[in-house]
Amino acid sequence: MASLELRIRTHIDLAQLVAPRDLGARELSLEIFAQPAAARRVEHQRDGARAPAIEEGHHGREDSAPAQHLPSGGALRQTLATMDPSESLPVIDVRGLVRSYRRGFWGRAHVALHGLDLAIASGECVGLIGPNGSGKSTLLRVLAAIDEPDSGQVRVFGADPDARATRLATGFCPEDSPYPTELRARDVLALLGSLRRMEHAACERRAAELLERVGLAHVARERLGRFSRGMLRRFCIAAALLHEPKLLLLDEPTAGLDAQGFAAIESLLDEARARGTTLLVSSHLLSDLHQRCERLVALVDGRIVAQGDAHTLAASLGVAARLELCFEGLDADSIAELRRVAQARGARLVGVQPAQSNLVELYRRGAAARRP
Repeated sequence: MASLELRIRTHIDLAQLVAPRDLGARELSLEIFAQPAAARRVEHQRDGARAPAIEEGHHGREDSAPAQHLPSGGALRQTLATMDPSESLPVIDVRGLVRSYRRGFWGRAHVALHGLDLAIASGECVGLIGPNGSGKSTLLRVLAAIDEPDSGQVRVFGADPDARATRLATGFCPEDSPYPTELRARDVLALLGSLRRMEHAACERRAAELLERVGLAHVARERLGRFSRGMLRRFCIAAALLHEPKLLLLDEPTAGLDAQGFAAIESLLDEARARGTTLLVSSHLLSDLHQRCERLVALVDGRIVAQGDAHTLAASLGVAARLELCFEGLDADSIAELRRVAQARGARLVGVQPAQSNLVELYRRGAAARRP
């Protein structure tokens, strides 16, 4: 059968989200166009002395000689396949990371990350919390090998983030959808599956399952350009979970989601955690992270200012801790009585609002009522 050549032009190279090297497809030849990046040159610091810089192609081809102290190729794939969550080797190991970018052609360089140090163990769920512009997205993009560090050491599964086996073991959901709006949802997932070396039948089954779980099965044949912001958010998370990665990087995953979409994503993330997946999730809302994450890392102006669980983090930042209680069947008089009891004990009832689970149930009932 004659091969089919598919050319894609997009503002973010799809090849940067997966591992398109040596595809070996017999019936499909993929050519991804993007501006080639300059050779990576990262200065490494070890024991206070400057080690020789490591140069490699942006896509880390196998014919380039890898650093001797880093696993690569078959050795790295074997390491990932046999990795035990109880092992001490961190999945993410960042030391002295500096990343800057220019605003405009003549603009001055803006430093987004200032000498960042971060280690995340296998199977851990860590939340990145911080205001807009604090460097959360930049850190995730560096870990996903989308952006290159100016200096410092970045290791994912003990190797460079750009290594092929590392990419195949990583799922990344950026803040904005990078996928071509001209393609249909199921076609994008099929393309990603082939790039991630999934078997065709297994990819189709997994794609159909994920689209059903995130509530997009009815628009699987629609082009992404017709999706709303919330629909694109759900699709991007499904795409990141397609190959059941060992590391999941999520940038503002709940932005634009309604209660039903939020419940679907929560269920998928719970399943990923049960498989031992390591999660790094960013948000500027503490409420999105504190119940799910074992550890929170607060970023301000590209620096880690505090880390720990929700209560430890609040105490270290001098913020009063809040406790959320859920009740059913309370009338206005009972709520007023609770407010008086809280005030008598030196506390304050911050607000009263319907629980999110009630909205989820409302949506489900409405959808069931519309079915014939």
